[in-house]
Amino acid sequence: MSNNGKMIRKKDLTLWERIYIPEILKGVGLTISQIFKPKSTIQYPEERFTPPASFRGRPVLVEENGVERCVACGLCSRVCPALAIEVQGSETDLEKERFPEKFEINMVRCIFCGFCEEVCPEEAIIMSQEYELVFQSQEEAVFGKDKLLVPIEKVRDRLEFLHEHR
Repeated sequence: MSNNGKMIRKKDLTLWERIYIPEILKGVGLTISQIFKPKSTIQYPEERFTPPASFRGRPVLVEENGVERCVACGLCSRVCPALAIEVQGSETDLEKERFPEKFEINMVRCIFCGFCEEVCPEEAIIMSQEYELVFQSQEEAVFGKDKLLVPIEKVRDRLEFLHEHR
C-alpha cells in the first residue's frame, strides 16, 4: 500500500487482457481443432473394449495350482482407502502357514485404486481386466473367495506387466 491508501500492483492488466479476448479465441481454436480429429467411439455392447495390461479392472485373487497365493497378512485391507476389503486369516499345517479363512471385497466401495495390488507381498491380489460389474442388491456386490479366485493363466498378462514395471 502506498501513503495515499491506494493499492499498488506490480503488474496491472492491459485493456486487451481485461476483456479476455485472447483467452476466448484460444478456447474457440481448441474446440475447432477437436472437431476434425478422428472419433474413438465404439458401439458397446456389440463391440467390446479390450483393455491393455495396464488397465485396472476389478481386483481378483490369484489361484496357483489349485491353491490361493494369499497368506492373509491383511496389508491389502489396511491400505484400502475405501475400507472395501475384509480379511480373516487362519492357521494351517500345509507348506504356507496362513491362509484367508474369509476374504471379501465390497465392490460398491472399491475405487479401483490398485493400492491392494501394490502392497501385496505375494502378488495374490491383482487388478484384472474385467470392467463390467452389475448388481441387483448391495449383498450381491460383496465378493467372497468364490467370486474372487481366478486361475493364474487368466491373469498372466497383468502379472507380466507388473514384473516389467516394478
